[in-house]
Amino acid sequence: MDRTDVSLCLFLMTNSRAPYHELAAKLGLSINAVHKRIKAMMDSGMIRAFTARPSLMSLGAISVWVFGRSEAPHPDEVHLRLKTNDSTYWVANSGGGYVYVGGYLRNLSELEPYVAFVKREGGIVDPTVGIIPQPNSPFPKDELRQLDYQILDSLHRDSRKPVSAVASEVNASAKTVHRRLERMIEKGLVDLSIDWYPDASNDIVALCHATLDRHADRMKVLAALEQSYPQNIMINLLFSNLPNQLVLFLWTNSMKRMDELREDVAKAEGIMSTTLNVLQIGYMFDTWRDKLALGGGEPTKITKH
Repeated sequence: MDRTDVSLCLFLMTNSRAPYHELAAKLGLSINAVHKRIKAMMDSGMIRAFTARPSLMSLGAISVWVFGRSEAPHPDEVHLRLKTNDSTYWVANSGGGYVYVGGYLRNLSELEPYVAFVKREGGIVDPTVGIIPQPNSPFPKDELRQLDYQILDSLHRDSRKPVSAVASEVNASAKTVHRRLERMIEKGLVDLSIDWYPDASNDIVALCHATLDRHADRMKVLAALEQSYPQNIMINLLFSNLPNQLVLFLWTNSMKRMDELREDVAKAEGIMSTTLNVLQIGYMFDTWRDKLALGGGEPTKITKH
């Protein structure tokens, strides 16, 4: 995997239906080169599905991270228990028994019981809990209709499927399906992404936790880091409830370079301290969001775990 592969995957995470010619133009590649790169990543297991789901915004839902050191006897097996909760979409293990758990919650009232579940089943006695802020839509509030859910059902694990094939499955015209899909994309009602497993490559991916000075402007610090290390920062995470915390997904080809990156980030203006956890393996799971799409219907009664 090289930086072009990383950039390609990040584009697909934003819109997994993006045409090859559009991806090629963004990356300065030929259409054939984009096709070959995607196929190679699918063959290697780095890309395992092109997905379509109702967006968190359309459902009024939230995304949270719960993470910390696991005291479970076998931390590498806690994902088997954590996946039993239909809010868990991601579990990752890193060095020293550190475990990351991503959850989609129907509303904030589910936070406390979900954290209790992660603590119990993941063996994380003193977890950090971060709430990921959701973007505000510039459009008036809108909702998914029955046909929208049927379209998402068709695209659920193959979001690049042609409109004509989707139309045939949902018993609607291609024109209607195209219009409904464009509406969902425009209004932010659908997430078109990929199931991406960068740990399937031979490269090194690590999560760098940065604690900021209380007077630092978090957005300015992040902008400066992304400008300084555009080839190495894959994803950044901010938490609405942890204003002095920043998590960076860093990518390199060697552990030596990763250590250098951590030291460089630690010296950046506005940062007090950093810790680095090298990603060993990650797991992705279907959640209640996927059940909504596959059920072809609207959200059902909320159940707490």
